[in-house]
Amino acid sequence: MALSLAWFIIAVLGFVNLTPLISLEEEYQFKQWISQYSKVYDTEEYYHRLHIFTENKRIIDHHNAGNHSFTMGLNQFSDVTFEEFRKSLLLRVPQNCSATKGNHVSKTGPYPEFVDWRMKGNFVTPVKNQGHCGSCWTFSTTGCLESVNAIATGKLIPLSEQQLIDCSKDFNNYGCLGGLPSQAFEYIKYNNGLMMEVDYPYKGHDDTCHFEPTLAAAFVLDVVNITSYDEKAMVDAVARLNPVTFSFQVTADFVHYKEGVYTSTQCKNTEDMVNHAVLAVGYSAEDNGMLYWIVKNSWGTAWGKDGYFLIERGKNMCGLAACSSYPLPSV
Repeated sequence: MALSLAWFIIAVLGFVNLTPLISLEEEYQFKQWISQYSKVYDTEEYYHRLHIFTENKRIIDHHNAGNHSFTMGLNQFSDVTFEEFRKSLLLRVPQNCSATKGNHVSKTGPYPEFVDWRMKGNFVTPVKNQGHCGSCWTFSTTGCLESVNAIATGKLIPLSEQQLIDCSKDFNNYGCLGGLPSQAFEYIKYNNGLMMEVDYPYKGHDDTCHFEPTLAAAFVLDVVNITSYDEKAMVDAVARLNPVTFSFQVTADFVHYKEGVYTSTQCKNTEDMVNHAVLAVGYSAEDNGMLYWIVKNSWGTAWGKDGYFLIERGKNMCGLAACSSYPLPSV
């Protein structure tokens, strides 16, 4: 009992020293957030997380009070620092793309001003959640192949991220430490198939490979890489063919994204800095002429706009045009 009391006093004193100006209203907001996201802390952790939450909330409020093209909001990551976010393996280790000269062949257009594959038919699976594993590359891969396969066959089948985590390491992928969609497509091509999610469910950690060839549900005939930094070719592919994977650099402000068109002056635009892979399912433009991509993320539906975000198009924002690809289906 005495030890517990001592820890309580240390926690309170530490809290007072770190955040002397936290208001009752801010603590009340924290308690509401705890309830919403079913968080559980001991006393020491409570005050530590209250401090971080309050700092994040103030950053969010300051941003939203300014003139920006996107708004921030509280989400499941609001009690962690960006350093903790990175260390939790939600972001993969940056990897250079395997191809700078792509094999995608663009047409001349013209292209529609608005494309959203979610509205064209049953071509995009629901948003998934990668959890605490740097497996975004697998979700970008499956999301793209799911759509490509559905466009070709009329059947939308959720595919297995866990198979890619467990089985594709010979193709320079590293499970929860990261990988590239283009290399995952190569694995599926030479492995002769990817199983359904229901047959090889997601665990969110590295495990041994147990691929069953007879249960393969989707196949890749070839991999198409879009030439690095050719964002117009990405538009061509999404407008004419299917959603495409891309990678970009996530910085601290993106973690708090809620809605609107994301832009950043903090991120880099080179392929050696990209650390997160996602899926472009469409594109459009704001009334003020600002171009953007419509993007499916893998952080669950509680994040962003029901799990999606918009990011500025036409400027290689955060390196998004450095590493884009899609598969040709084998049906």
